[in-house]
Amino acid sequence: MIVKTVLEEEGLTLSEVKEIFFELTTPRSEEEFTYEFRRALDHVNTFAKLTASQSRQLVNELKSLEKMKAEIAIRIADIIPLSKDEVRSIYAKERFSLTEAELDEILDIIARFY
Repeated sequence: MIVKTVLEEEGLTLSEVKEIFFELTTPRSEEEFTYEFRRALDHVNTFAKLTASQSRQLVNELKSLEKMKAEIAIRIADIIPLSKDEVRSIYAKERFSLTEAELDEILDIIARFY
């Protein structure tokens, strides 16, 4: 029995997944895809708000902040929260809370992209 191992793992934003799906679907008709793939394609088309490059730039800028994990930065890039309460809800499961200045800084970065 051959066991496969994961060599590398990287989180992707919805916009990046949308771009990958677009490359996969370009030469084919939609009937060739499974139900699950079509549902995932509909999901990314509906909810991806930025281009792939914009979302990656947003994630990179957010990751430069002190209390920012990569997973949270990706979640923020997918959701594009526009209020402090929305950002707080993303951080609800974390062991720390953000100050008003940190919330403002996150919202300022988001505002530059959206």
